[in-house]
Amino acid sequence: MTVIEALQGCAIFKEFTETGIRIFAVIAVEKTVEAGTPLFVEGMSGESLLIVRSGQVRITQKDASGEHELGVLGPGEHLGAMGLLARSTRLVSAVAATSCEIVELAQRDFARLQPQKPQACLKLALAIAAELAGRVGENREQLKELTLRKPAED
Repeated sequence: MTVIEALQGCAIFKEFTETGIRIFAVIAVEKTVEAGTPLFVEGMSGESLLIVRSGQVRITQKDASGEHELGVLGPGEHLGAMGLLARSTRLVSAVAATSCEIVELAQRDFARLQPQKPQACLKLALAIAAELAGRVGENREQLKELTLRKPAED
């Protein structure tokens, strides 16, 4: 699978033409990651969007009782989208569950591309924002429950 095919297969790029995809393929970096290798760790600075081209990536999060698996991502799925727009803190850890091929779009390269291709960059930023808004909407009830919970009494 080529970088262009990996981008085309990623939901965040679903509204992009082939020309739009090619704009981002120029700044894409291909990486091979062996099973068990962390892509990033919870709490570290996030500075890129990662797309799984092949293999599986395990997503985990720690709490007081230990580390919990939140899910497994496969080909065509992406993670770390906020890191493309601005430096952020990773809220989860991502570890290669199998040997993986990853396509990375770095924030520094995205920032350099903005003056040259402002419409394409804005379109990608809006796609990321729309996805985040959708996730908030999907989790609205859980968020509401958190705000309505009474503190535990001693």
